[in-house]
Amino acid sequence: MKGLRLRYAGLVLLGTLLVLLAAVAANVVGIHLAGGIDGWQAWLAAHSTHFLAWRLLLYAGTAYGWIWMRRRVLAREPDAGTRRRLLRAELAAVVAVAALELSPYLQAG
Repeated sequence: MKGLRLRYAGLVLLGTLLVLLAAVAANVVGIHLAGGIDGWQAWLAAHSTHFLAWRLLLYAGTAYGWIWMRRRVLAREPDAGTRRRLLRAELAAVVAVAALELSPYLQAG
């Protein structure tokens, strides 16, 4: 059982590392294609609404998956403690997403 957890943790770490490397590679390629960091930042700013739409689609897909998972968990464990834990997780997720989305606007003034 311990070996299985360790293997799972290793896979999660590997997946996280691959996503991070893909993000770095995308930025390096973007900077190269845009002719420098200033051009890359201008391109990102010009396409910010596209990225907002992409993030909203990701949030909607995540919410759909969460609702599906929530129903299954509550069907298996219908007690009040489970409901409270899920509610705390939902509130934490909403606060985290709101903080991530609002932070650029709050930094700008």
